[in-house]
Amino acid sequence: MKNLDTVYAERIASEYDQKPASKLVALKKLDRKAKLPAQIFTYSFGVAGALIFGVGMCLCMGVIGQSLPIAMPLGIVTGLIGIGMVSVNYPVYKKLLEQGKKKYTFEIMELAKEITAENA
Repeated sequence: MKNLDTVYAERIASEYDQKPASKLVALKKLDRKAKLPAQIFTYSFGVAGALIFGVGMCLCMGVIGQSLPIAMPLGIVTGLIGIGMVSVNYPVYKKLLEQGKKKYTFEIMELAKEITAENA
C-alpha cells in the first residue's frame, strides 16, 4: 500500500504531465473562441440595459431624485433607453454570433472532417 505522500505527489505530477492535444479538444476550443465574444457582449449589454431601466423606474417612482422637479420625465427617458437596449440585445447577439461563426467556419469544418474521417 502506497503512503499518502506518494499518492499526493503522483496526483500533482499528473496535473503537470504533458498530454497530447486531441483534435476534439481543439475543436471545442475553436467553437468556444467563435461564440465567446458574442456571449460576453450580450451579457454585459443586457445587464447594463436592465440597470438603466431600473434607474429609470426608480426615478419615476421617486425612490431616487424625489427632490428634482424633472425626475419623472428623466425617469421615463432613462427607462425607455433601458428598454431599447434590452430589446435590441438578442438581434445584436445573433449578428455577433454569426460573425464569429463565419470567422472560424473553415477551421472548424476542416477539423470536424478530420475527426469524422478518423472515427469512420
